[in-house]
Amino acid sequence: YILLKKGKEGLEKLENELERLGYSNIKYKELESMKLYPIGYEALTLLVIKKLFNFDRKEFVKMGEFNSKVSLIVKLFMKYFVSLELMSKQAPKFWREYYSRGDLKIIELNNEKKYIIVRVENFHHHPLHCPTVEGYLISIIKMVLGKSVTCQETKCVHKGDDYHEFLVKW
Repeated sequence: YILLKKGKEGLEKLENELERLGYSNIKYKELESMKLYPIGYEALTLLVIKKLFNFDRKEFVKMGEFNSKVSLIVKLFMKYFVSLELMSKQAPKFWREYYSRGDLKIIELNNEKKYIIVRVENFHHHPLHCPTVEGYLISIIKMVLGKSVTCQETKCVHKGDDYHEFLVKW
């Protein structure tokens, strides 16, 4: 995403800042798409991106949308699950393919009123993860439906709730 938005220079700037912070082992071009990395690296990356490029919440949502579009895991997921019903049954399993922490649950799927409520429990990481997860949900549901989608985080552990909850509408 940084390559797209800020070019090669932006990615170098990000890696240089991480190296300055003592994380010289994070080289984005060397990351493997199916390998799990510590969630702390992602949080650190989001914090450094915020500092260097002053991204706002909307930009982090866009980043989450972009990440889902380039994720091999999501591409495999979308190949087999072409309806919201099938997706909602398999989504918790696929959450684990992307994150080693947290539990994704589909609380309600209402095709008539055109919404889905997604809950993420046991995911107490940095607040910048919230808009990236929001963007991920937007993108995945948009891929399934082929329609415009909105998402709003209605509950958040960073605001005193016990879990994250997202309302996705189409």
